[in-house]
Amino acid sequence: MSEKMLITDLSITIIEPSSTQWRFIQQQLNNIGVMRLEHFSNAATAIADMHKFKPDLVISTMHLPDMTGTELVQSMRANEMLKDIPFMMISSEESDYFLEPIRQAGVIAILPKPFNIDDLTRALYSTLEFIEPESLELENIILEDLNVLVVDDSVTARNHISKVLTNLGIEKITTAINGKEAVDILNNNFFDLIVTDYNMPEMDGKELTKYIREQSQQKTIPILMVTSEATHSHLAGVKQAGVSALCDKPFEPKEVKSLIKKILS
Repeated sequence: MSEKMLITDLSITIIEPSSTQWRFIQQQLNNIGVMRLEHFSNAATAIADMHKFKPDLVISTMHLPDMTGTELVQSMRANEMLKDIPFMMISSEESDYFLEPIRQAGVIAILPKPFNIDDLTRALYSTLEFIEPESLELENIILEDLNVLVVDDSVTARNHISKVLTNLGIEKITTAINGKEAVDILNNNFFDLIVTDYNMPEMDGKELTKYIREQSQQKTIPILMVTSEATHSHLAGVKQAGVSALCDKPFEPKEVKSLIKKILS
């Protein structure tokens, strides 16, 4: 059996136009023991290199000379060869206009500038968990038999969540683009777990949860809501509607694993 991958084994591509910021990130990674680093000042050159040498993780700032970090991760997610590479954002950007698409794209972490070394280390461990996940073990439950419905209006988010679930050993995954489509699917199929976003058109996650708990034939099905919503009043309403657990976007695979284990056990 091969040895488990360590943080020090990670090969990381860093895209940062500022030489000062690059040196700071390099120093922090070196301090943790990560030495296999490739630095690029723009996205196009980095993407070209990724096609030749696929890294374990891409770290980028938001504002690049040739595109935004949002456009970069969306480009990667649309590329068959690059779509599964873990992505981390390090940026001083605070605008939801830029950050929300990043959260939806399925990223390992979004760290501020300057970032905390503990948060960087935790994000690297999340990268390892994504690359080489340990299968989820549940007493008296066979993961391969679980039917899971993933509901999210973002195709990149659906793919990312499905990838994390597949890594845990879950094989039967159905997807829906919003709550309305999910309701149609639920009326014709039975599921063991629903993983849903909060903000969606036509019928959001709260409305979907309320429908399931009050009108569906599967009123007791566990519901895990993955959301970037930070408004406490909204989240309080979601909890009241009947979700089994809440998880932030971006999420750590280890956290999703723990929550699924908790609500299914």
